[in-house]
Amino acid sequence: MGPDAVPEVYVAAGSNVAPEENLARAVAELSREFPGARFSPWYRNRAVGFEGDDFINLVTGFSTALPVRRVLERLHAIETACGRGRAAPRWAPRTMDLDVLLYGDLVCHEPGLELPRPDLLKRAYMLGPLAALAPEMVHPVAGLTIGELWRRFDRAAHPLEPLTSRCCDPHPPREPGP
Repeated sequence: MGPDAVPEVYVAAGSNVAPEENLARAVAELSREFPGARFSPWYRNRAVGFEGDDFINLVTGFSTALPVRRVLERLHAIETACGRGRAAPRWAPRTMDLDVLLYGDLVCHEPGLELPRPDLLKRAYMLGPLAALAPEMVHPVAGLTIGELWRRFDRAAHPLEPLTSRCCDPHPPREPGP
């Protein structure tokens, strides 16, 4: 990415507390905050790291000239608008969880910010929706396309269920990649 290039940002969104309502609100807020945002289909998966209700997840992609820390601030504001408290334990139910997966080709290891997101390659609920949205995007560390990474992913061990009737998704869900 050159010095004048506007980065393409990919963000995972997930909820397991009134998930359809909270994701619909997050999609509206993300669309308002980041005009031109695109959204993957919605997917259901089991909670990871704790016993809890299933999550519904999606990935959004958008271009922005905002620095990554400003993007994080805006995402935290959207989480708050969806009822998320910052004091909740890490592995707990969420009204909304927004995580930056990729910020262009930025590789960053700072307190509170690690890009690309390390668990992107370990979590079906992040990688699958990203593959549906941006299969040709190249992972800046792995050097492979997101579609290829998804094809190599152990989907049997990490089931991801495409959902078919999303209120705010203009595109029918599809299985991410062959």
